[in-house]
Amino acid sequence: MNRSTRIFLGWLLLVAIAASSGILAPPGEWYAALAKPPLTPPDWLFPAAWTLLYLMMAVAATKVTLAAPAGARRSAVAPFVLQLVANGLWSWLFFAAHWMLIGLLDLLLLWGLIVWTIVTFSRYSRFAAGLLVPYLVWVSFAAYLNAGVLVLNAPWN
Repeated sequence: MNRSTRIFLGWLLLVAIAASSGILAPPGEWYAALAKPPLTPPDWLFPAAWTLLYLMMAVAATKVTLAAPAGARRSAVAPFVLQLVANGLWSWLFFAAHWMLIGLLDLLLLWGLIVWTIVTFSRYSRFAAGLLVPYLVWVSFAAYLNAGVLVLNAPWN
């Protein structure tokens, strides 16, 4: 197995760990009973979209790892690793703990970390940075959905 394949598989494993939070903290009956904002997609779209986005994230991280000089690799991928943590945390906050507001704050932090990652990745690979743009768009949409669920189901309603 060559170096780039090993690096890709390593990033794919880390991305899968972040993705596993969605499996370990699924939406469930609580989420199904909530009022949803307009434009909420059907349930089947979420795993399909996330699978593609996670694959693109692993490819982007691989490209940057291979393109960054040895002394700069850690700083090149640091924001990516941080955003993976924020990404993995959201399902626990929102679906498991039912903390809609904290989940939204996590998504806002995630959004900023993705922007930081895109800027950092663009120094090493414009292609890798571009692969993360759909992820940023999807997280923006997720923030809209999270905010909508929060407002529509807030105790003051």
